[in-house]
Amino acid sequence: MEAVLTCMVDEKIGPGEMTLRLVQTAKELTGCDGAVAVRSPAIALEYVLKAINLDKDSAVMISALAPYWLYVTLEKLGYKTMILDVQEENALVSVETVEEAIKNGGRLLILSETMGILPDIRQYLALEIPVIEEISHSALSYYPAEYEEEQPEADSAPASSSDSAKEEEKGRRAGMYGLYAILGMEEHDIVTAGGGALVIAPKRREWSPLKAIADQAPSTDFMPDMNAALAFVELKEFTRNEKVRQELFTLFSRAVMSGRHKTFVRGQDNNSTIYSFPLVLNSGFKDVKLYAQKKGIEVRQAFENSVIAFKQEELSSQCICANSLLLRCALFPLYPRLGQKDASRIVKVLSSLP
Repeated sequence: MEAVLTCMVDEKIGPGEMTLRLVQTAKELTGCDGAVAVRSPAIALEYVLKAINLDKDSAVMISALAPYWLYVTLEKLGYKTMILDVQEENALVSVETVEEAIKNGGRLLILSETMGILPDIRQYLALEIPVIEEISHSALSYYPAEYEEEQPEADSAPASSSDSAKEEEKGRRAGMYGLYAILGMEEHDIVTAGGGALVIAPKRREWSPLKAIADQAPSTDFMPDMNAALAFVELKEFTRNEKVRQELFTLFSRAVMSGRHKTFVRGQDNNSTIYSFPLVLNSGFKDVKLYAQKKGIEVRQAFENSVIAFKQEELSSQCICANSLLLRCALFPLYPRLGQKDASRIVKVLSSLP
């Protein structure tokens, strides 16, 4: 809050120095060639589509569990949207599903890395269609180091001098394999600015057209300093906060091991970002919510802001797994400042769920 108050006292509220510092920090942490901080994820998506010059007749593939703003923005811009079902074990769209959608006209994949879980990005890149990574949940995750060996990029941005040996061992960050990445910073995203997004260009050849668009954009497109101040602090504190999230996630996972309810399969546990604690229920959500409330714990539907949540009647028959997860997946509180008392209470609830 001190960073925000400084902006207010200095009357530096609009896009300015803090926005530039946020972008520079994002570049250092990800190793990307360039980035733009904008006021909303919708503006970020519009910039990306302009940068890749996607034809209006093209069909864009998105997950049924993708954030609803993706669907709304694509519709407003006049693109055809192909909404794909997910795998129940990890809430991600499978490569096989994308392959089938390509046969039916899909030309661009916006790959949402739901709940911070990283896919095997190599399989999607092998389909030889443009891939945009939506990393609002998976920001600052790492792909395995062996991916780097198989995907050499001569014109990639050089590694930041601040990169540690540990980072180099883990490989590139989430968002560094697609043509572009969108990091939403809304209320329920892993990094929040209270609103806004980063448009990230991993490589130099993608940064050039994005920079040209940003250079011609009105100032009202860009993230204000007040929001940037929040995001800047969160990025700076991310490693420390993520360590706490990892510890809480391990604690909560142990609590449900012998129960009927399961969390998602995380194939790269040590590398993926911990986005809260999603639990796929073996019973009704309302019963679990009521039980948790009686114990003083607030839970919410994990995918209440997803595409299928707003288009359930239309999509439930074709996106069976996504619809099932919408109805059965609960999100339990998990954040760095969760005290020991509250954490213990959540463990007790998780271990005794009906």
